[in-house]
Amino acid sequence: MTGKRPKFIGRRAELDDLKRFLRKKTASMIVVRGRRRIGKSRLIEEFAKGMDFYSFNGLAPTNKTTAQMQRDIFAKQLHDKTGLPIIKTEDWTDLFTLLYEKIKSGRVVLLFDEISWMGSIDPNFLGKIKDAWDLLFKKNPELIFVICGSASSWIEENILSNTGFLGRISYTLTLEELPLKDCVEFWGEQGRHISAYEKFKLLSVTGGVPKYLEEIDPGLSAEDNIRLLCFKKGGILVDEFDRIFSTTFKRRSLIYKKLVQSLVYGAKESIDISREIDTPISGVFSDYLQELVLAGFVKREYVWDFKTGNDSKLSKYRLTDNYLRFYLRYIQKNKSKIERGVFSYKSIGDLPEWRTIMGLQFENLVLNNRLYIFQELNLSNHEIVNDNAFFQHATTKMRGCQIDYLIQTKHNTLYICEIKFSKNKIGLEVIDEVKQKINRLMRPKGMSCRPVLIHVNGITEELHESDYFSNIIDMNKLLAAHDSKEHY
Repeated sequence: MTGKRPKFIGRRAELDDLKRFLRKKTASMIVVRGRRRIGKSRLIEEFAKGMDFYSFNGLAPTNKTTAQMQRDIFAKQLHDKTGLPIIKTEDWTDLFTLLYEKIKSGRVVLLFDEISWMGSIDPNFLGKIKDAWDLLFKKNPELIFVICGSASSWIEENILSNTGFLGRISYTLTLEELPLKDCVEFWGEQGRHISAYEKFKLLSVTGGVPKYLEEIDPGLSAEDNIRLLCFKKGGILVDEFDRIFSTTFKRRSLIYKKLVQSLVYGAKESIDISREIDTPISGVFSDYLQELVLAGFVKREYVWDFKTGNDSKLSKYRLTDNYLRFYLRYIQKNKSKIERGVFSYKSIGDLPEWRTIMGLQFENLVLNNRLYIFQELNLSNHEIVNDNAFFQHATTKMRGCQIDYLIQTKHNTLYICEIKFSKNKIGLEVIDEVKQKINRLMRPKGMSCRPVLIHVNGITEELHESDYFSNIIDMNKLLAAHDSKEHY
C-alpha cells in the first residue's frame, strides 16, 4: 500500500508560465533551477498531469560514481517507464535514440532531473543532449523537454552560458521559496485555529521550502514539530544540511559551509566575509559567493544611488535560507547529543540568542514576500525605482546607518521599513530607533520619507495612538489567512 501523495500547494504563477508553452507550434526546451527541496520536479509533475510524462533522475554522486553508472541507471529507468529493453552502452546517443521512439509524437513532457548528476562526469554528455535535441527530440512539435537541477552554477556555466545551447532554450524558470500566503495552506483546516506566532516559529526553521513544510504535523505544537524535525535522532532536518551541501557542492562543500556560517548573524560585505573566514578576496572567492547566490541560499543586496536609482558597487551578502541559519546556530553544535538522544531544552525561547536569530529569520520572511508589502503600501511595480535592505557607511561627512528594508518610488518618496520581531507587543521605543535612522540617511533635498513598521505580534495602544508611522503592516494577517485567494 502506498502513502497518499501530499496535496500540491501554490506555484500558480509558475504553472501559468509553463502552460503558455502548450500553445506553441514547436518543441520547447525549458530549464528549471532552484535549491534542493524547493519543488522543481514536483512542479513539472503537476504541470504534466493528463499528458504523457517521462521523468529521468541522475544518480546522486559519490566518490565512486562513474559516467557508466549514470548511463546504466538511465537505461534501467527507461526500461521501467517504457517497457523498452535494458541496454548496456557506453554512448548516450544510443539511450536518447531509444527514448525518442516513445516521445516522437503527441503531447509529451520529458524531464531530466538533477542534470548535473547525470552529466558532470562525462565530458560528452551535453553534446549528446544537444545532438539529440537537434536531430530527434525537436521533430515532435508537441514535446516539452524540461531540464532541472539544484546545482544552479553548473547549469549556468554548462547550459545557459554554453554556446552549444544558444537559441535552443525557450525559457528559464528559477524557483524561489513559497510566499507566506501559500505556506499557511500546509496547516490545512487546522490552520484556522493556530496563531500566526505559532506558525512563524515553524517558518523560522523551514522558510518557504515545500518539502520541509510537508513534514509539519498540524496536530502538534510548533515546539513539538521543531523537536521532532530538528532535535530527534533521524529527524529529517538533523542531517539535511550535509545532504544538501555534499550533493550540491561536492568536494568543495567545506568552503561553502564556512561562507554561510559567516552570515549567520547578519548580512556582510565581501571584505568582512573574507576576513572572518581568513580567505583573501579573489576571482575564485567571488565565484564561491556567486555560486551560493545561484543555489538560492544567499542573496547579494546592492545599495543604490537615490538620484539615478541605479545600483552602486556597495553590496552585502545575506543568508536568505532560514533552515541553514537554524541548522548552523542550533543543530550543528548539538548533533552528537541529538544522536545520543540526550539533547533537551525547556522551550524554543530558551535556546541561546533566540530573539536575535528569530529577528533575522523574520526579516527573511518579510523580504521574501515583498509583493505583499507593496500591496499593503498601495504600490505597483511600475512605481518602484529600487528596493532592498540598505546601508550607509560612516564617513567624515555622514554617520552610518542600516535600514531593514528601503523602497524608493518614482514620486520622490522613500519608505523606511523597520522590520520588528518581538514576542511581546512593540512600544514607543521603536520610534526613536527609526527617527535616528532617518536623520542619518543622506538623501537628496525634496525627497520625502515615510516610516513603516512591519511586525508580527502586535503593537501597544500608545504606539498606535502616536500616529508616527505612515503604515503599520501586521504580518499576522497574512500568516493567519486560510483562503490564499484573498491575498496578493
